[in-house]
Amino acid sequence: MYHCVGGSHSSTTAAAIHLGLLPMEYIPDRHDFLGVPFYDTLEKCDRGKIILRGIDEKGHKIYTLSRQFSPHLVIPAIQDMWRVLEQQEDDLMIVNTLPTVNTLMKIGGFSSRRLQWVRFGRPIVIKGTQSTYMNIVKVVRQIKEKII
Repeated sequence: MYHCVGGSHSSTTAAAIHLGLLPMEYIPDRHDFLGVPFYDTLEKCDRGKIILRGIDEKGHKIYTLSRQFSPHLVIPAIQDMWRVLEQQEDDLMIVNTLPTVNTLMKIGGFSSRRLQWVRFGRPIVIKGTQSTYMNIVKVVRQIKEKII
């Protein structure tokens, strides 16, 4: 499960890379990002929801989560529920993509998702995502290596 504040950009980009919807070898253009069905699309009602984005080549379910500014509450609750359900701890990976987020992503994401100024914010958030893209790829590579 990839998570970040808004759940629309860094976590969805990581999920898209993980699922092979975006490349690991190069920085995609804006059309590639717009081709990801869940990039920059999360609505207010989706905050706090664990959303299945797909199943990877090894059969792992890949989720995203908009956890807002409460990771200290949300993440332990997910981990506790996992234990209550008597699941194997190694079968749950919760990955914070927030460290990859830059200022352009914050400005563009806020404008596009919070203010609903999509035409203004989306090009900015895409530019920011392109700028940090290889950092997101690095996070995904590390996760993929762990779940071999």
